[in-house]
Amino acid sequence: MSKQVIFNLPVKDLEKSKAFFASLGFGFNPQFSNERAANVVIVEGSISAMLTTEDFFRSLIDKPVVQAKEANEVIICLMCESRDEVAGLVEKAVAAGGRSPHPLEDHGFMVTQGFEDLDGHLWNLVWMNPASRTSQASQ
Repeated sequence: MSKQVIFNLPVKDLEKSKAFFASLGFGFNPQFSNERAANVVIVEGSISAMLTTEDFFRSLIDKPVVQAKEANEVIICLMCESRDEVAGLVEKAVAAGGRSPHPLEDHGFMVTQGFEDLDGHLWNLVWMNPASRTSQASQ
């Protein structure tokens, strides 16, 4: 069975958030986008994020909207294909107005660093050495 992951994130300014994620190289699915939401394609056919205006997001829930710049409920983790992809995405995010909450961490078998988007949502980027994945699987 094929599964798709779509997560919703409330944003204060949809157009600015769209520009932010476009500057990171992500595309959008216009079929699921309008003036209240934009579908950001993270991995074609399997993972996407719905950036929703806070008003629209609020209409989907019966609790207050967490302000991600003040408190966090989740950290979105993306596996990257290379060390350079991790560093490059963080660099693009910072250049587009985001911030990096911690420096690059190199654990030898794994590199990780993250960024905070314009609304304070945390994105952690990870690259694992393919050789270490193979050795871990055989243990």
